[in-house]
Amino acid sequence: MEFVRVRLTDPKVDPLLTDLRREYDARYGDGDSVLDAPAEAFDAPTGCFVVLLHEGRTVAGGGIRRLDAGTCEVKRMWTSPDHRRQGLASVVLAELESVARELGYRAVRLETGPAQPEALALYRRLGYREIGNYGQYENATGFERSLAGDEA
Repeated sequence: MEFVRVRLTDPKVDPLLTDLRREYDARYGDGDSVLDAPAEAFDAPTGCFVVLLHEGRTVAGGGIRRLDAGTCEVKRMWTSPDHRRQGLASVVLAELESVARELGYRAVRLETGPAQPEALALYRRLGYREIGNYGQYENATGFERSLAGDEA
């Protein structure tokens, strides 16, 4: 498997966005939340989008976008249903944290909803600190992690 940095509009991202819409529709009735940030927000020099390819096929991915000079936000985390429960979400998140450090960010934030208990458990297990709701989604739980030194 290999990570590739792409623009959000790259065809390699299509399976990710298509399945996120389907999943958000099933869980929340609102797949339009996949469009809550413009594609340009994930472009360099302040953002990045990565896909994890297996035999040329997109199996996982996610992106970061700038919130402020020291903080970025993880968005569009996804793993193909055929590849879940293999630790790929942790691998993608570690890659995004690495990119965030490379871009000079000191902290990473993200949010997830109540209908995603596996995501809530993942972020807690990886040491993300709950910070309450910070975004536009009323029932979302926000998380943050410092990228400084030994806290990474």
